[in-house]
Amino acid sequence: MKRLVAAAALLTVVPLTLAACGGSDDDGGDAGAKVDSLTVLDYYNDEPAKTQIGDMLSACGTSIGVAKVDHQSIPGPTLIQKVLQQASSKTMPDVLMLDNPDIQQIAATGALAPLSDFGLNADGFAPGPVAAATYQGKLYALQPGANTIAIFYNKDILSAAGVQPPTTWDELKTAAKKLTKGSQYGFAFNATADYEGAWQFLPPMWTNGGDETQLKTPQVAQALQLWKDLVADGSASKSVVNWTQADVNDQFIAKKAAMMLNGPWQIPTIEKSKVDYGVVPFPVNQAGQTSTAPLGGEAWSVPLTASEAKMKKAAELVACMNTDDNQLKRAKEGGIVPTKLALADKYKAENPTMVGFVDPVAKARSRTGKLGEKWPDQAKIIYTGVQQVLTGQAAPADAMAKAGAS
Repeated sequence: MKRLVAAAALLTVVPLTLAACGGSDDDGGDAGAKVDSLTVLDYYNDEPAKTQIGDMLSACGTSIGVAKVDHQSIPGPTLIQKVLQQASSKTMPDVLMLDNPDIQQIAATGALAPLSDFGLNADGFAPGPVAAATYQGKLYALQPGANTIAIFYNKDILSAAGVQPPTTWDELKTAAKKLTKGSQYGFAFNATADYEGAWQFLPPMWTNGGDETQLKTPQVAQALQLWKDLVADGSASKSVVNWTQADVNDQFIAKKAAMMLNGPWQIPTIEKSKVDYGVVPFPVNQAGQTSTAPLGGEAWSVPLTASEAKMKKAAELVACMNTDDNQLKRAKEGGIVPTKLALADKYKAENPTMVGFVDPVAKARSRTGKLGEKWPDQAKIIYTGVQQVLTGQAAPADAMAKAGAS
């Protein structure tokens, strides 16, 4: 999850009945019309992802008999606003990529076609991506690859200090304290006032039994206390309230952080830096708990347009992006994990650096699984509460109530 945006407030501007939306030009009209081109919109506007995705889309277009795939990429923070504007003006693309927590928001507007209309299903996919892409019992997108977050640790630094990778919160705090010296912090994480900060708080919250539907609980307060303790004793920098996940990774590869909470998309950069690293799940607070991390990644959907022929071809393109070969190819290129469970063993064998993420992704939890399109509202409360605790504006026991009232 490299890009997280809020769009809930904008949803009210979109009509709930969009079946008559117009697609891109040269509409097919009827189901049997020839389709020469498809328009695709995503937020892969940075290299190498833009070229990688573009090449895969073009290859899929050729395989389904479409001469041209018009691949349009825009910055992530602007995608949802543009989609909502296109829905209102009836200019939706033929294929739309969405960050998985945004799928239900857009499906709720009526802008997407259920994939079952085209004979597609998510049989064999990990449960998290399926839950994220399902709204009111209908599947609206397929996600080729997924990511999550876990603890990265510098093997050399931990070995020199005689420290083992932590398995409990107490071990995390003890290890982080011991590993903090000079300009080196023991642990780095992201706690920014945005959806990235909320995403990074979910492992301690969920692992401890906290729940996004009930934020004013001791379990959530204990997770907030963990973040506070790490910063208060100097084991983590006070700058975590401003550090993006990319910033956190920069600290790690510069050996200014012995451990960090981050995702597999950082692995190519880490490996270029020659840091010898390991990956372990986020620690549990108490025995008997299960480490639980959030599901990230992007999915492909078919917007409702006036062209039945184009919608059918768009669904074929979505299916192509999710073949076994393309899931494995995209996972290897993008530092993510295939979402088809049957591919796990092959992927681990071919990509040993990703072993620490394959099993966690299979168990990763969808952020919208319980709240659906209401997730952004609670996410805002979560990251606001975290910020208030780390900046001394609220105690862990009171932060979520205060954040919800603000």
